[in-house]
Amino acid sequence: MGILDVFLHCFSYTFLLGAFTVVLFMYLISPSSFSTKKHGKEPPGPRPLPLLGNLLQLDLKKPYNTLLELSKKYGSVFTVYLGPKKVVVLAGYKTVKEALVDYDEVFGDRNPLEIMRELTQSHGVAWSNGDSWKEMRRFALTNLRDFGMGKRACEDKIIEECQYLIEVFKKFKGEAFDTTQPVNCAVSNIICSIVYGSRFEYNDPEFILLVKRTSRIVRLGGSPSMQIFDMFPSLVKWTADRNEMHKIYSANKKQNRAIFSRLKESLNSQMCRGFVDAFLVRKQNLEKSGITKSHFHDDNLMITVMNLFAAGTETTSTTLRWGLLLMAKYPKIQNEVQEELKRVIGDRQVQVADRKNLPFTDAVIHETQRLSSIVPTALPHKTTQDITFQGHFIEKGTTVFPLLTSALHDPSEWERPHSFYPAHFLDKEKKFVKRDAFIPFSAGRRICLGESLARMELFLFFTTLLQHFRFTPAPGVSEEELDLTAVVGITLSPSPHKLCAVPCM
Repeated sequence: MGILDVFLHCFSYTFLLGAFTVVLFMYLISPSSFSTKKHGKEPPGPRPLPLLGNLLQLDLKKPYNTLLELSKKYGSVFTVYLGPKKVVVLAGYKTVKEALVDYDEVFGDRNPLEIMRELTQSHGVAWSNGDSWKEMRRFALTNLRDFGMGKRACEDKIIEECQYLIEVFKKFKGEAFDTTQPVNCAVSNIICSIVYGSRFEYNDPEFILLVKRTSRIVRLGGSPSMQIFDMFPSLVKWTADRNEMHKIYSANKKQNRAIFSRLKESLNSQMCRGFVDAFLVRKQNLEKSGITKSHFHDDNLMITVMNLFAAGTETTSTTLRWGLLLMAKYPKIQNEVQEELKRVIGDRQVQVADRKNLPFTDAVIHETQRLSSIVPTALPHKTTQDITFQGHFIEKGTTVFPLLTSALHDPSEWERPHSFYPAHFLDKEKKFVKRDAFIPFSAGRRICLGESLARMELFLFFTTLLQHFRFTPAPGVSEEELDLTAVVGITLSPSPHKLCAVPCM
């Protein structure tokens, strides 16, 4: 190598190092200089570090708490950097509602977590977008209703399942036990009846595994390691939680394939038993018509069913367990619920039509949903086009976190936002009142498609259990010692605990 070559070689390295230093200096002085400022003022936020963004400021065990604190400083629309990824956070009921409802087309796309992108491959209804999502959501809504969602047929299934759950609780004879598995199985059986066309026995080992694996996916999906993986997917693929999620997901897919195979063998196009049958019939009809390319394919069937199973099990069962825990912690409120049930219903089975005559009980259920706020940030959204929102420019494709917990705990909307206070849903005459800021199922085009089913399940399971049992802490544990700290995953579930279900006399 000649002297000139050596000089040029050294100069190139020096130039690159100098350029990097200048860029880094500009980034540290003004990160927003890399943004599209010509379109207008972007949402404010804490200064990010190169590559790490605002990671060091984030509590990965309770990220929604960090975002709530940041909203107090930066307002209802602000920016954070999760690693190199820019995220716009929406806080407060009015802001969340305006974005998801008034501008639903702009804020209506999903931005999947990296692990969910890997697992679902953009299929199904929870993490997908575009025509496939529209087709699957429309088909799912239609068929969930056809197979009973929100109807008397579904009410009868829930009432029947309540009896099975009561028998399980009775077997503990008032001794302390963990309510997680029986409640999960009971709630899961409702979505199984609608999706597969049949329920499972609580001691069925395959069913127990399916439920447990699904709950594990929900827990791992929001773990600190999966949050880090979402920020740096190419750097931390080695994480044990990611490998476990792939393993669990594969096991659940294998189990579903076996169920689908059995359903195919006895398929009758004139008498569909559930969602899977209806999907298979639609797929067959399209193939008979010569349509070989459609959204009704095996991958969409598999992922949609797994989405429905997870959403139909985890959210409702978690909320119900919060309700039972809160009854044990606040015995005076439990007394009022049981007194109202005794006075209005007596010993007969509660029905959905009774809701209007049980205002306090209904208020307790709604307050449980509000306070527990089990999906604090909703599933991530992203913008479909550039928009100037509340004076801030947000670029197309930007990840958006609608902070649902900020609406459910908004101090401008709720008298006691951080307390268990059923009076939030009662007027001066003790009649039930709806509250606009009550959006536990999200809002807009991505609102939970099983909302009516979940509402029916929560009401019937909760009231029926409170008719038959009094819930108390485990021996040696006082009401004050019952821990309301949430375990963070994709949803917020109660910390591990045991309760006594004492049969009512």
